[in-house]
Amino acid sequence: MAIYLSMQRVRFSSPDAYEKFKVVFGDTRHFLMELPGFLHLTWWEHPDDPGWFNECSFWTSKKALYDWHTDTYHKYAKAWAANGAIMEDIITNFELVGTRLLRICPTCGELQDKEYELAQEQAVLAEQCPTCGFHFPVLGEQPSSFAVFKDVDPATIVE
Repeated sequence: MAIYLSMQRVRFSSPDAYEKFKVVFGDTRHFLMELPGFLHLTWWEHPDDPGWFNECSFWTSKKALYDWHTDTYHKYAKAWAANGAIMEDIITNFELVGTRLLRICPTCGELQDKEYELAQEQAVLAEQCPTCGFHFPVLGEQPSSFAVFKDVDPATIVE
């Protein structure tokens, strides 16, 4: 199954523009969670440059990513941002070729090294250590929309 990744590197025109953007961006989770092909969105500040922000999103297909870009909310939010809030937006899209999980249990030292389907990432990350049952930390959806995740049933993916 093809999984598409989109990465954006963003600079805002001013600190105030970023504060306003966070209000608009904070509402995106309501729309993303309804899209059949959405899997993951994270947003973070670059540790070496507080004016540089990074977004990463995962999609079940190129069409799912296109559907988001034609979504009414996204189109209006992007138009608003392009009208002065964003100074620079560098967008790079990739096609995933594989996903691996490497884990070392802090309790028993069990090493796990396994491939997994990105569309089922939340279920895989929620798995306990197979030896001692340790619960690995898992970040769930955040109200700020700076972290939004969901799994998708592989049978429902249209490529």
